[in-house]
Amino acid sequence: MSNPTFDKTFEPAHGEAVPVASDVLRVTAPNAGPLTFHGTNSYIVGRDTLAVIDPGPEDESHWQTLVTAIAGRPVSHIFVSHTHRDHSPLAARLKAETGAIVVAEGPHRAARPLHTGEINPLKESADMDFLPDIAAGHGHVVSGDGWSIETLHTPGHTANHAAFALAGTGLVFSADHVMAWATSIIAPPDGAMSDFMASLDMLAARDDRTYLPGHGGPVLKPRQFVRALKTHRIMRERAVLGRIEKGDRLIADMVKAIYRETDPRLHGAAALSVLAHLEDLVGRGEVITDGPPAINGEYSPA
Repeated sequence: MSNPTFDKTFEPAHGEAVPVASDVLRVTAPNAGPLTFHGTNSYIVGRDTLAVIDPGPEDESHWQTLVTAIAGRPVSHIFVSHTHRDHSPLAARLKAETGAIVVAEGPHRAARPLHTGEINPLKESADMDFLPDIAAGHGHVVSGDGWSIETLHTPGHTANHAAFALAGTGLVFSADHVMAWATSIIAPPDGAMSDFMASLDMLAARDDRTYLPGHGGPVLKPRQFVRALKTHRIMRERAVLGRIEKGDRLIADMVKAIYRETDPRLHGAAALSVLAHLEDLVGRGEVITDGPPAINGEYSPA
């Protein structure tokens, strides 16, 4: 199995609602950046009474585009994939305007407790005020007007990350777990590599037709793509082990070598992904460290 072929040929159509499937519209927020690509995708599902998936960030122009696309129709449910501030904050405003029920796996939480003296580098990116009306575990189905949506708990990017499967269509709203344009950032303590890999295995066992991600365009052969994505992560893990065997003892040194062709603006995120791999390797007994795995910790082969 080869590495995934990433597709960056995406037209965000900011300010417009784009039909992407039968009774599914995509609205892309104008919050482009190195981690958000051209912006966060919100989805509107249904014809008469609607569901909105990932309303998006606090951005007035995005709000106005959503309202225009909703076009006065009732919204019965709001689904939130996870609690990063580019996905969940507008849920509160949309609920206040429509009375919709908010569905998510749960509030924001870390994948593991903080180590003594550890500071969460992603604390400011988390929507700590978010609280769903329905805490939907894996397999929970919510039915609306002509649609049913199943929650697929996909921890890894965050502990509370979920994808949503639209029943009878083969469509999965994969949010930030699987995207066509790039790999997901796994950043401890919010995320965990072991969780991410297990979630990939769960998705690979399904027979879905298309993923509609939280950023960028669709994944058209999801089963094949997920398997390639797992291969990509295994190769990254091997690269980390290779750097340790060559004498690297600090994550910063590993990042300089492994990600030498990556945009330097992404090196901070890359360091967190390397940390996630190292946490997984330490947990499996393949690497040892002088204390809990940390950005500035030292590592050696077990």
